[in-house]
Amino acid sequence: MKQKLIMIATVALFFSCSSGEKKAMNEQDDFNYSVEKFADLEILRYQAPGFEELTLKQKELIYYLSQAALEGRDILFDQNCRYNLAIRRTLEAIFENYSGDKTSSDYKEFEIYLKRVWFSNGIHHHYGEEKFLPGFSETFFAETVKVIDPSELPLKEGETVEHLITELTPVMFDPSLLAKKVVQDPHVDAIYTSANNYYEEGITQKEVEDFYNKMKDPKDTKPVSYGLNSRLVKENGQLTEKVWKVGGLYSPALERIVGWLEKAATVAENDNQKRSIELLIEYYKTGDLKKFDEYCINWVQDIDSEIDFVNGFTESYGDPLGMKASWESIVNFKNPEATKRTIIISDNAQWFEEHSSVADQFRKKVVKGVSAKVITNAIMGGDCYPATPIGINLPNANWIRKEYGSKSVTIENITDAYDKAARGNGFNEEFVWSDVERQSLKDYAFITGNLHTDLHECLGHGSGQLLPGVDPDALGIYGSTIEETRADLFGLYFIADKKLVDLGLLNNPEAYKSEYYKFMMNGLMTQLVRIEPGKSIEESHMRNRALIARWVLEKGQSEQVVELAQKDGKTYVSINDYNKLRELFGDLLAEIQRVKSEGDFNTAKDLVEKYAVKVDPALHTEILGRYKKLNLSPYKGFVNPVYEPVKDATGRITDVKVSYNEGYAGQMMRYSKEYSSLPSYN
Repeated sequence: MKQKLIMIATVALFFSCSSGEKKAMNEQDDFNYSVEKFADLEILRYQAPGFEELTLKQKELIYYLSQAALEGRDILFDQNCRYNLAIRRTLEAIFENYSGDKTSSDYKEFEIYLKRVWFSNGIHHHYGEEKFLPGFSETFFAETVKVIDPSELPLKEGETVEHLITELTPVMFDPSLLAKKVVQDPHVDAIYTSANNYYEEGITQKEVEDFYNKMKDPKDTKPVSYGLNSRLVKENGQLTEKVWKVGGLYSPALERIVGWLEKAATVAENDNQKRSIELLIEYYKTGDLKKFDEYCINWVQDIDSEIDFVNGFTESYGDPLGMKASWESIVNFKNPEATKRTIIISDNAQWFEEHSSVADQFRKKVVKGVSAKVITNAIMGGDCYPATPIGINLPNANWIRKEYGSKSVTIENITDAYDKAARGNGFNEEFVWSDVERQSLKDYAFITGNLHTDLHECLGHGSGQLLPGVDPDALGIYGSTIEETRADLFGLYFIADKKLVDLGLLNNPEAYKSEYYKFMMNGLMTQLVRIEPGKSIEESHMRNRALIARWVLEKGQSEQVVELAQKDGKTYVSINDYNKLRELFGDLLAEIQRVKSEGDFNTAKDLVEKYAVKVDPALHTEILGRYKKLNLSPYKGFVNPVYEPVKDATGRITDVKVSYNEGYAGQMMRYSKEYSSLPSYN
């Protein structure tokens, strides 16, 4: 699971750190984090401090893994919508060949649209899921495409340029066609109406559910992740899976990924890591989900490697039923100093499990194999790029987590980049209730934010257990929201616990208040800047935060635990009783865990639909107006560092250099040329 935090406008935060850490931070102060802004997006850079100090073998391993991470880019574009690759390649052909007036409004809008397609890995908003429309005219599009050399366009065999224009124009410009990538409305068919490419057009939700339910054995205590790595299609009127594997669907990209993984295996740090890479290669070659489980088990037990990675079909947020996984990759190396805090947390996992507010029958009796570390991100790919998570906890299979544990990371060079890019942006002054809360945020929000991520990923996702016989997919379209709610509540409940001070993770028992205030302000108000007027909340993490914040607001209303208070004609969050707020977080955690453990679909539906979806239009209008005056971007993403191998006369790698100079358009166009192996229609 990923805690994918696309920062609204990170508050200007500072935290207590060692003299060595302060020195390192000061040395990086002149680094230019911001690259450019367009639409509702800001592109940032991040650094990979410590890369130069790695051994040659470690650098070489990161280089090979980074190449494997970039080779899957086309897969994600195609998974998000079947027209994405053709549209991207057509737009890129215009970008490279346009000779008209680049100061015209049509061309400026064209550039914005292309940059948005790059950012979202397709034509649907990366967070809101709705299709965004071009600001340029259909006439501009048609006339521009017609003058391009047909050899540079993604034409099907025998297809004319006119046919390409006719096919792509409604997909891009008609707001009703393929309107939403992921539909989670219980009143419509979520599969039939979703624009993603996990299911062949025309297949219904009932057909999908029936197909996979027939495969499942309720007595199987170690079920594979059914449907994880395939597209469901109809052949001769019968449903069948097209598996994503070498020799199957997406084979050209997977072959290249495997080629880089084979090189990585030759420089693995140890036998366990080498075995993990080899098992992943076997899985890609066979598509066997039992082999995937074998890989996950080996990977989660590799806790000694300094270099680590995720590569594959991993998270299922893009599927309304939470079954099929998007392709993603991240390559990283351990931050040994910051990892000390996650080691403390994971070493005390049993204590946290036993002291949660959850009913005893829903707790794990013995917590196994919880490992956690703070990492430095080296490269991102697929569904981790350009928008990236700040924390990851894997594997996702419940039975593997129960028997073998999980591996959790907090990506601190990413949170650091968010923090530094946001300093002095005026957000706190506009939205925070008073100087008391602003000072608390300044003093503690960076460290408590990272600790909340640690607790969310390391312990939250790994906590609790399903009751025997409960289907892991029982919550259907509400499963992702409930799971993220559960993990967030676990972190919120324990970040206020005296145990964190006793363990030396916080130096002030009041520090947790900064995270409580930031979370409630975000869940009740400021995350609304990501929503267009008149729209509902769609993304699972946003729904999770709204569910928690609105539930505790309602349940604490009689005692005025939390208020939406007015001051100078503006709405603010005011927290009047932090202790009672923690109790409410604990109450909701207990209920959410019960829902998860019992597979209680009806209660999950009631909670999500009541608290997590709808938006107060008056408050929304106010928040959007106040935010607009700050000239901030509600979403942020990153360009990657560039890794260049240095070779001697024999071709042997003698060093790997890292640079941070590549711009956004330059990186995207380079990736499209160097890491684009799939046909435009798959």
